[in-house]
Amino acid sequence: MPTLITGSSGLLGTYLIRELLKRGEAITALYRSGIPSFLEEAEKSKVNWVKGDIGDVLLLEELMQECKQVYHCAGLVSFNPSRKQELFKINVEGTANVVNAALSANIQKLVHVSSVAAIGRKRNNQTVHEGLKWDDNANPSYYGKTKYLGELEVWRGIAEGLDAVMVNPVIILGYGDWSHGSSATFRNAYNEFPWYTEGVSGFVDADDVAKAMVMLMDSDISAERFILSAENLPYRTIFTEMALAFGKKPPHRKVSPWMAELVWRIERWKSFFTGEDPLLTKETAETARQVVQFDNSKILKALPDFSFKPVSDTIQECCEKYKTIIPQP
Repeated sequence: MPTLITGSSGLLGTYLIRELLKRGEAITALYRSGIPSFLEEAEKSKVNWVKGDIGDVLLLEELMQECKQVYHCAGLVSFNPSRKQELFKINVEGTANVVNAALSANIQKLVHVSSVAAIGRKRNNQTVHEGLKWDDNANPSYYGKTKYLGELEVWRGIAEGLDAVMVNPVIILGYGDWSHGSSATFRNAYNEFPWYTEGVSGFVDADDVAKAMVMLMDSDISAERFILSAENLPYRTIFTEMALAFGKKPPHRKVSPWMAELVWRIERWKSFFTGEDPLLTKETAETARQVVQFDNSKILKALPDFSFKPVSDTIQECCEKYKTIIPQP
């Protein structure tokens, strides 16, 4: 019986497909808009692609009747206040649909992709670990709240007999569509984005996230959540390493608090007229200045054979791949 992946066209979904194909697993991949272009044709041909979304309850039930395991990667990442309804519909109601269908189909196990935002990123000079309780003040973003509420749906499923585990990745770095998401940091570095903050966050390779998910699926571990973070590093360090790997000028202008306050307000007005997500919001401006350490000891203890790739190696490998798609003069 195949394994079902929701959100298969996203960055993580692509890496997860590759990891499962290496293991010779049959895959049913649910995608919303288009099959990911960053997979090789030989890889795409080995996957059963199904167009649809997690809002379609009947489709989910039909697919899960034919599957043994589910990786729930589908979700919306946005800090745009105008997308609150969409965030709730996808991250909360969509997750509830997946959980209900999994229970109905007696799925062997579910691995749910949450986020450290569901624990709270705004914890300046505090170490974030899985045992922390939700605090509205620790994460003012509506995105974080919907990821937390999505987790509650998984916990409900566990209480009703579902075998499930959750992962809470930090900022995921990988080779994908650099027009949006965390991959856009590579494009900004290539375009010599000059600004930096003194904030610190966790970073992790997309391949490591996929491997950890598969190892958790294959384990006897259930009813747990795990932070996935390779290293805690300053944003400036990350952007500098990316820029240097591209042969570009690193960021050199520090963003002051008053400047960040001004920029997110300007971006809000721009977004109002363009309809596009703002490059910076009040929440992301605050988060970018936070010094936050993420504790990865729980996953390393639970999976003794698992280890994280150094972030520097991830950056070098990704930049080399991005160079291949950059138009040459």
